[in-house]
Amino acid sequence: MKNLTLIIFLSVCFFFSCTQKEQKPNIVWIMLEDWGYQLSCYGEPGIKTPHIDQVAAEGMRFTNSFCTAPVCSPSRSAMITGFHQNYIGANQHRTNGSGFEREPLPYGIRPITHLLEDAGYFTCFMATRKTDLNFTLDKPLYQGEDWGQRAEGQPFFAQLTFPGTHRRWKRDVERPISIDQVRLPPYYPQTDLAKRDWANGLESAQIVDRQVGEVLQRLEDEGLAENTVVFIIGDNGRCMPRGKQFLYDGGIQVPIIVRWPKNIDGGQVNDDMVMTIDISKTILDIAGVKTDYDLHGVNLFDGSTKDREYIFAARDKMDSTHDAMRAIRSRNFKLIHNLMPERAYCQYNNYKERSYPVLALLNVMNLKGELNHVQALFMAPSKPEFELFDLREDPWEVNNVVDDPAYAEIKKKLLTELNYWREHVIHDKGVSEEFRYGGWPANYPTKTLEEWEATLELFEPWVFREPGEEMEHPFYPSNQ
Repeated sequence: MKNLTLIIFLSVCFFFSCTQKEQKPNIVWIMLEDWGYQLSCYGEPGIKTPHIDQVAAEGMRFTNSFCTAPVCSPSRSAMITGFHQNYIGANQHRTNGSGFEREPLPYGIRPITHLLEDAGYFTCFMATRKTDLNFTLDKPLYQGEDWGQRAEGQPFFAQLTFPGTHRRWKRDVERPISIDQVRLPPYYPQTDLAKRDWANGLESAQIVDRQVGEVLQRLEDEGLAENTVVFIIGDNGRCMPRGKQFLYDGGIQVPIIVRWPKNIDGGQVNDDMVMTIDISKTILDIAGVKTDYDLHGVNLFDGSTKDREYIFAARDKMDSTHDAMRAIRSRNFKLIHNLMPERAYCQYNNYKERSYPVLALLNVMNLKGELNHVQALFMAPSKPEFELFDLREDPWEVNNVVDDPAYAEIKKKLLTELNYWREHVIHDKGVSEEFRYGGWPANYPTKTLEEWEATLELFEPWVFREPGEEMEHPFYPSNQ
C-alpha cells in the first residue's frame, strides 16, 4: 500500500506540474442520496450495479470512507467547503426557524464551486439540483444547469445528485431482487417485511446505477471521458433505523469511488481512513486552485491520508428532534459520545416515522417483547453516555465494551483524541440547556402499541407491492 501511495503521489505531482501547459481536467461529482456500501462492487449480496462497478474497475475504490455527519444538509455543507460542519456553524440539520437561522460562512471560507469559478471552471448542478446547505451565500452556488452551457474549451465542474436511493424507494421492473438474496444486519428482525424493505432499497440503487451509466455514456459520446475525473459518493449512510441520523457505520460509512484516466490505474482498492471532506481538497488540487486557508480535508492522492489514524463525525439536530453525538473511529475501534444520553435513540422524528417501515416493525415487536437482545438495544428508553466497539470482533457495533477493564486504555486514548478534536478543530459548542430541553417532545415510546400496529399495517402493502405496481405511499400521497 505504501509503494502504491508513492506511485500515485508521483503521478499526481507530474500531472499538477503540467496543468498550466495542458487543458485542465473536467470534474464530475455524482452523489447517491442516503446510501452506504450497498453496491455490488462493495460485495453487497443480491444487488447488481454494473455502471458504478465499472468506475471502480477503472479507478480507485475506498473501503474506509466516511461522511462527517449522518444526514444530508450538514454533510453537504461540509463537503462543499472542505470543513467539518460544526466549525462553520452548519451542523444543525434544517437550519431554519427561531434560534437556527442560516448565516454566511465564517473565517473567509468559500464554497469550492466559487473557488473553481474563479479558476476558470464552469460550474453546474445537474439532475435534482438539491443543494441543502446550512449557510447563506452572496451569489448562486453554481453558474448553470448543464455542462453543455459552458464556453468552448472551458473546463467544467458538474455535480449530480440522484435521489432514487432516498426514501421513497422504487421497485426495479428490470431486475427485481428476491428476499432470499439479501443479508440483513443482525440488529433488524429477520422477517419477510424487513427483508423486502431492504431489497426494495437495493432495487432503487440499481435504478440509480443505470442513471449513472447514462452520465458515463454521455461523457464517452461527447469525447470528454479521458479528460474527466469522476467521483461517486454517498452524502450520508442508508435510510434505515440505526443508519441515517446516527453515528454507527450504517449512518456514516459511504462509498467513495474515483476514476481519473491516465492518472489512476484501474481496479485499485484503498483502505486509508478517509472522509468526504477530503474530496473537496482533492478537487481543488486537481483544478490547481490555491486557497488562503487550510481545509480540514486533505488530498486523497498525495499521501496525506496514508498515516491518518482516525476519522471524526458529529450529529446534532435532525429537523426538530434534538440530540447530539460525537464519534471517533479508527480501523479497529469506534467511540461514540452521546451528549444527550437521557433521550431515546428512537425519540420522535416525523420523517423517520413516516418513512421507515422497519422502524414501525421494531416498535411493535419491542412493545410486545418479541425482540432479541441485539435488536432491542436500539429501542432502549435512554442511551449510555459512551459506546465503545471493537470492530475487529464486532463489525455490527452491538457489543458495547466501554465498561470492560480490558479496553480502559483504548477508551482513554480515543476520548482524549475526540475531546481535542472537539475543542481545537471544530470549536464544538456542545449542548446548551435550551437545546437539551427543546425540540419535539422526547416522550418515549412515541406511540402506543395499537398506534404502531396501525402504522405497520399501512406500511405492509407498500413494502410488498409488485414491481411496476402503481400505489400511493401511505404517508406521502402524490398530491403532497
